[in-house]
Amino acid sequence: MTILPFPSFLDDVKEKGFKKAVFEGIDDSVERLTAGLNVQDLREAFRGETASRRPNPRLTPHADGFWLHMRPSYFNRDVTGMYPTFRLGWLSSYFVFFETITGILLMLWYTPSPEIAYGDMLTILSNVPLGQLMRDMHRLGAEFMVAVVAMHMMRTWITGSYKKPRQFTWFTGLLLLVITGFLSFSGYLLPWDQLSLWAVTIGASMAEATPVVGEQVNLLLRGAPELGANGLLRFYLLHVLALPALLFVFFGVHYYKVVIHGHSLPPQKENIGEDTAKRVPLDKRVYFIPDMLTYEMMWLGATTFIITVLCIWFYHAPLENHADPQVTPLGTTAPWYFLWIQGALKLGDKFFWGVAFPTIALGGLALLPYLDVTPSRRYAHRRFMLTIASLLISVTTILSYMGLAKFAVQTSAETEIVHELTFEPAHSKVGIGRTIPFDQMIVGAYSTAQLHYADDMAASDALAAINAEVSANGQFDQMIQELKDQHVGANQLPLRFRAIPAAEAPTLMRVMEEFAHHLEAEPKELPNVWGALVITDNQGSLKRLDWIVSWDSVLIEGGEVQTDEAGDPILVYSDQVDAAGNPIPVRRIFSDHLFIHEASAYFD
Repeated sequence: MTILPFPSFLDDVKEKGFKKAVFEGIDDSVERLTAGLNVQDLREAFRGETASRRPNPRLTPHADGFWLHMRPSYFNRDVTGMYPTFRLGWLSSYFVFFETITGILLMLWYTPSPEIAYGDMLTILSNVPLGQLMRDMHRLGAEFMVAVVAMHMMRTWITGSYKKPRQFTWFTGLLLLVITGFLSFSGYLLPWDQLSLWAVTIGASMAEATPVVGEQVNLLLRGAPELGANGLLRFYLLHVLALPALLFVFFGVHYYKVVIHGHSLPPQKENIGEDTAKRVPLDKRVYFIPDMLTYEMMWLGATTFIITVLCIWFYHAPLENHADPQVTPLGTTAPWYFLWIQGALKLGDKFFWGVAFPTIALGGLALLPYLDVTPSRRYAHRRFMLTIASLLISVTTILSYMGLAKFAVQTSAETEIVHELTFEPAHSKVGIGRTIPFDQMIVGAYSTAQLHYADDMAASDALAAINAEVSANGQFDQMIQELKDQHVGANQLPLRFRAIPAAEAPTLMRVMEEFAHHLEAEPKELPNVWGALVITDNQGSLKRLDWIVSWDSVLIEGGEVQTDEAGDPILVYSDQVDAAGNPIPVRRIFSDHLFIHEASAYFD
């Protein structure tokens, strides 16, 4: 006999035999783990057989277990299909835990510091096993989570499932939607790249419109006048601590209220004014174990598989160049789920459209169950509320489109062209102007005019023509002199264009051809245009590339180029005349520059 106060495994083997002792030990462990189901019960459940023990052991985990105490032990058959829930509530719950798990894994390699964060992102993408996959899944899961929670609320509205006694359930769902949006928004800043910095800057700046306390709220969010170390740390703590805590609290409350009141039946299945969700007839009961459990396991596997496939072959979370508060990228917008607010801001007053309008909209949604007191959930009896839901979807879609960078925001053609050539790495792309190999950056001044006139005259004649033109107006000479004044390397520049060395620098030639192609595509806004690239040695291993666009000024009214009866742009003329007495068009010049290091990763 053992000296222990309970029989040992060896005693069981002596008394019952090895095989029976092992089986009973496993059976007992499984029953403890599942809070009431032994091996035989599980086998019967997953085979779809009726439980052989009485009372039904499949109900015990809901009464005695921890994990299933917030799940109904059985459902009404009318709510177990795709309609009316479309599984959106379950998918919302799935993404809460999916984002928590992937987020914790990413936290292991991340430091919330402007000096380290971007490097940590590169480490995750390149040196951490499956790091890029995990980041892609976390980012894509966040996008899906916001969309699914929003669709879940809209489904609740359309089916009238917010009506009595579920008013508070609707309110907690609205809070979860708001928390989900801010949770995703707070994580937007953590990569500390240009995309995240400026998207969050735009979003945080809306707080400035709040009366009286606007500046204080904005300062509280950013931690300083500009986003920096304090701001990144605050967004990190919001993302991993404060907002998840709120999310789990209200998630528990929301789930508890769903269990208390039951899943509302399809509108046509209930008598008007009745709520029979908790009264499930025996012939309509579908038990959680095994039917709903296996159904949800299938959804879990399918959803995870789809996200994995998307992240391996079709989707990669964007990571642009390191955040630079001094450089504002073109076309910066807030995250897509806040585009409707950014679109509303284009309508007028910053306070009304940026603060009051969203607050009124959310307040109206919170009061919806108390404003719609009609007892019927039938679609035919709720035409007004369904119309309001349709209007909400339409207005949100329109405002989101208005929030895009291309709507009501005009960027001049020359700025867009130079940006297209020189933008820094984004979404696995890089401006073609950065791809010229360092040894092909031959010092000199080159013009697209050589390419414009190639069909009509020899390159030497084209160069002679453009050099004569710039000598006549003196603008290019002035620009070259300014370059010489700015840095010593420009002293080697001549005040004339030279032929593009196609044989020695084929990539340089290709870039100039692309430059010319972009310029020729804007004949109305940029008439008589030519472009130039000035390459100078700034240091031994650093070269400066100045991109120049020169064109005749055109008449622009209301953001549109004015044209004559023939459809040609109307030019703006100066007070000067040429030798023949004709007025000379005003010549405009735009320029921008970038530096390329010899060790740059944009080329081999």
